[in-house]
Amino acid sequence: MNKYKVCVYAITKNEEKFVKRWHESMKEADEIYVLDTGSTDKTVEELKKLGVKVKIKEIKPWRFDVARNLSLDLVPDDCDICVCTDLDEVFVKGWRATLEKIWEGNTRVRYNYNWSFDENNKPAVNFYTDKIHKRKGYKWTHPVHEVLKCDYEEKFVTTDEITLNHYPDHTKSRGQYLELLELSVKEDPEDDRNMHYLGREYMYYGKYNECIETLLNHLKLKTATWKDERSASMRYIARSYIGLNRIDEAKMWYQKAIKETPYLREPLVELAMLEYTNQNYQEVKNLCLKALEITGKYKSYINEPFSWDATIDDLLSVTYTNLEVYDLAYIFVKRALEKSPNNSRFLHNKKIIEAYLKN
Repeated sequence: MNKYKVCVYAITKNEEKFVKRWHESMKEADEIYVLDTGSTDKTVEELKKLGVKVKIKEIKPWRFDVARNLSLDLVPDDCDICVCTDLDEVFVKGWRATLEKIWEGNTRVRYNYNWSFDENNKPAVNFYTDKIHKRKGYKWTHPVHEVLKCDYEEKFVTTDEITLNHYPDHTKSRGQYLELLELSVKEDPEDDRNMHYLGREYMYYGKYNECIETLLNHLKLKTATWKDERSASMRYIARSYIGLNRIDEAKMWYQKAIKETPYLREPLVELAMLEYTNQNYQEVKNLCLKALEITGKYKSYINEPFSWDATIDDLLSVTYTNLEVYDLAYIFVKRALEKSPNNSRFLHNKKIIEAYLKN
């Protein structure tokens, strides 16, 4: 018999194609609650068929924190454990049993989150998320990239035995994010997390000067102490300088990022890619080899897939080819193909290198 009452809650809009898959992974809970914010497809109908308790409410102006709090309000007060998910997410089977085992004496859980997958369906960006929590005392804050706040001292437990996989709908627009992030920073200009996200969003939109200004502000904040995120801000500043064709300044900021986080591959690989475009092959070689010395992959949303996929091996294979060190070029092109066996360019490069080796 279960010791705790577990409830899943979520928000949704026009996600009928995800309903059955999501429900199948969530049905280990005792009850499931969904706030629909204005679907025009069959999302609500499909959820109700499966016994999900649904409330419909449009939220104007839109804010994610308001929607999350209204969905949490649907969960009854006698619930022991609240589990917040989205319909494009799927729990690995057996999560409820683990939750029962580890919950006693805790108020919140950190668990394994696979945010994206590579071409071989292996986790590309993986980190801990923490949207499982006690019923009382919690509230969502911030218009976007919303976070849970608690009005008492929390007690966390971390587990790798609960895994949530994310399979996003890439057809959905994220056009609202920029405006909401601007609002979030306006509401709380000392919040380093959303200042960082706003700068990143400006970069995505090609607003390079705004990105640089915002991320310089992020780096000045007293609360901006997490080195990984600071290093990411420096990398985004560098990318923006590349966008402005100010390459020397970009290189300077990549070097700052390397100094900030010498234990991360990301700034080394990004600088290597920049040096590669300028055909500075000795620098590419040095940076890539240094990156390969870093073998510990931290659980962090800061992780970039290009630091752990075939990119480094590809850069080295092409670099060694240009340096006419064909035996090493062959080793690295084979390593690249082990990670991406159907890549036509890698296969073509392998033939070229083999021809050099024969001569």
